[in-house]
Amino acid sequence: MESQRNILLIALLAVSFMIWQQWQTDKAPKPAVTETAVTSSTQDTIQNDVPNADGKAGVPEEHTVVASKDLVRVKTDQLDVLINPVGGDIVHAALVAHKLEQGKDDPFVLLEQQPGFTYIAQSGLIGSGGVDSSAGRPTYAVTGTEFQMKDGENTLKVPMTYTAANGVKYTKIFTFHKGKFDIRVDYQIDNTTAAPLQVQMYGQIKQTIKPSDSHMMMPTYRGAAYSTADTRYEKYKFDEIKEKDLHKETQGGWVAMLQHYFVSAWVPPADQSNLIYSSISNGTMANIGFRGQADTVAPGATATIGADFYVGPKDQAALSEVSDTLNLVVDYGVLWWLAVPIYKLMMFFHSFVGNWGLAIILITFTVRGILFPLTRAQYTSMAKMRNLQPKIQELKDRFGDDRQKMGQAMMEMYKKEKVNPMGGCLPIMLQMPIFLALYWVLLESVELRHAPFMLWIHDLSVQDPYYVLPILNGLSMFIMQKLQPMSPTMDPMQAKMMQYMPVVFTVFFLWFPSGLVLYWLMGNIVAIIQQKIIYAGLEKKGLK
Repeated sequence: MESQRNILLIALLAVSFMIWQQWQTDKAPKPAVTETAVTSSTQDTIQNDVPNADGKAGVPEEHTVVASKDLVRVKTDQLDVLINPVGGDIVHAALVAHKLEQGKDDPFVLLEQQPGFTYIAQSGLIGSGGVDSSAGRPTYAVTGTEFQMKDGENTLKVPMTYTAANGVKYTKIFTFHKGKFDIRVDYQIDNTTAAPLQVQMYGQIKQTIKPSDSHMMMPTYRGAAYSTADTRYEKYKFDEIKEKDLHKETQGGWVAMLQHYFVSAWVPPADQSNLIYSSISNGTMANIGFRGQADTVAPGATATIGADFYVGPKDQAALSEVSDTLNLVVDYGVLWWLAVPIYKLMMFFHSFVGNWGLAIILITFTVRGILFPLTRAQYTSMAKMRNLQPKIQELKDRFGDDRQKMGQAMMEMYKKEKVNPMGGCLPIMLQMPIFLALYWVLLESVELRHAPFMLWIHDLSVQDPYYVLPILNGLSMFIMQKLQPMSPTMDPMQAKMMQYMPVVFTVFFLWFPSGLVLYWLMGNIVAIIQQKIIYAGLEKKGLK
């Protein structure tokens, strides 16, 4: 199999796959979203969809509860959140260190509540001794409306209290840590009655269904995901939530809402029995949550139950600290077993070069270097096949349409000449998984977001503003074609298509993130150098 034919086939498959992904994305509903900032005086209504305590998934009631106008603001070195005293829900979360746009001060907002769009984290207590139900939520008392982590502090606690009519005191405590994106949410129940209380904690993430920001060159996912003891990581698309409520009992586990580069997740205790559930409200609001096991608080006793809530970037180290499997939301697909070591190698390179663009270049050099023996075997095999073309033509002329004799004669010739007809194809098939894994590493790495390279490349996660890298990439493909001898038996139409491939790929790469284009460009440059070295060696052997 000739190299040109291989490249053409792979290119067509890649383009077809991207088009299919985009078609899948375009099927999603696209509700309008109004971009209105959330302030501490918002009074939007929040649907009161507290989960049932009987083991069924949460079913929203028709009525609503009104958000408090006095939201509690908490600021740390990483987070700027707003908590609604009604229910104690997190209704706004801005990531201080991650800017909405490069070069501007506005932080990236992950959780928010706007007219037309809601993305919040709810939690509460249900059961006979709980204070949250479909009839209403408690309004907690807070000592202030603003809390800020001071210099030198590593922990910030924000307690909110509610005393029920029977005298039971409930304290909801939010604990923030310096340098971290996970928030500990604890309930302290002080049972002052003479009867035992049964309580269950639940945590859920609620989001208005909106289209993904994915496009043909950036096939990213927006939707829900969960983990159980049996399933380490599973996506649960908005369409699946619409079709069927999730209902899975498990030890430990977690639930999450994902989007490109960022995630929010509830992580209950790993030694606790939990119910993972989902629900849909009004056809446009998706819920995914957990309901913990029932705990009994004895008369006169105090008990504490809680869970962790992560709201931040898909930082694998930070995610792994919260849960052993939460880092799987950085989804490399079926090639994760290749992508994980590639990611670790990229992190290693960045640790001493300090530039993600240079780390990508070093990754490219490393991968190409490891695969050089395969590349050399590929070109050697193709050169031998080209040298055999006159003999193959003789066999075709001799046997005509007798394919059986033709096949036997060709196999004898291959054996005699010590040529493997698949030798040019097999190395490419072995290389493709590595290149695709590297593609997904670059696509999923939040480290590349707003990461500068040099000169005019100020953000490796977006397209080249002047299209220099895509054009250089097209030129490098053109040079590779010129260096590689064209097969004399190639179909003229196929040869014509090959000539236009650099142009086609240049157009595609115009919208690729510059980090990905840099990877392809450097790969082509290394391939050109390798071609020159290999062909020089083949000429000495009389094979070119």
